[in-house]
Amino acid sequence: MKKDILTLLDLNKQDFELLFKRAFELKKRHKEGVADRTLAGKILGLIFDKPSTRTRISFEAAMIQLGGAPIFINARDTQIARNEPVRDTARVLSRYLDGLVIRTYSQDLLKEYAKFTEIPVINALTDLYHPCQVLSDLMTVIECKGGYAGLRIAWVGDGNNVCHSWINAASILCLDLMIACPEGYSPDAEILRKARESGNGRLTVTTDPVEAVKSADVIYTDVWASMGQESELSKRRRVFDPFQLNEDLLKKANRKDVVVMHCLPAHRGEEITEAVLEGPHSIVWDQSENKLHMHKAVLEVFMTR
Repeated sequence: MKKDILTLLDLNKQDFELLFKRAFELKKRHKEGVADRTLAGKILGLIFDKPSTRTRISFEAAMIQLGGAPIFINARDTQIARNEPVRDTARVLSRYLDGLVIRTYSQDLLKEYAKFTEIPVINALTDLYHPCQVLSDLMTVIECKGGYAGLRIAWVGDGNNVCHSWINAASILCLDLMIACPEGYSPDAEILRKARESGNGRLTVTTDPVEAVKSADVIYTDVWASMGQESELSKRRRVFDPFQLNEDLLKKANRKDVVVMHCLPAHRGEEITEAVLEGPHSIVWDQSENKLHMHKAVLEVFMTR
């Protein structure tokens, strides 16, 4: 029976641990020059409505390295752009492909693909969630810190799709997550409510970035204006300026081994400064590399069930 990753709530703790274990195995084997071919003969479709560098290339490279073949599909070049119903496209793609990775605006559109396909559908980003990003982020935290239990994760900035997926992860893995956002830019209230109702982990929302970082083991930031919010950028720059991850804010962290994360692309001088992004606390480049290895694990696990 097929299984999708539309949000991290589609996974349980055992799924997380399986993906972490396999991602680390695949990374080690890749570094040793071992070529795995576990997806030989499989075809992966990638339907992207939004621009992408790391997510697209890492999924394509992951599929090729595992012996499979990726097909990139620009949604604007398909009959969907001429109003063909998604359910019709989804049914047909199920007969051509072995898996589907989708990057789009609407979570509901993603759900419709999943409903009408017989192959696994994987969320490569919507306006609401970015689950595979947080899977690779957590892999990086484990790699750097030896695990995730007992750590405090501080999110500083916009309560966006990546933040929502961190909230999902916190409710499954019992994470201590503190989110610092300006007034009016907090995460989705319903997503917060469901996470708190789970009774798992510790979830705090504040408007004070200093409070968030002072006892943090990991400080995470992201762009102030996500794709589709470009018209708000001038206003957001003013509102988010006190939330910039700079050297002064980093000094407020009590833990000397605190690490800094950013899912990229970074706007240097806005949400994060050059000095912090390129500084000794940054694990951003390891974080970005691990998308490749985690995506290999995701594809292997979900396309061979």
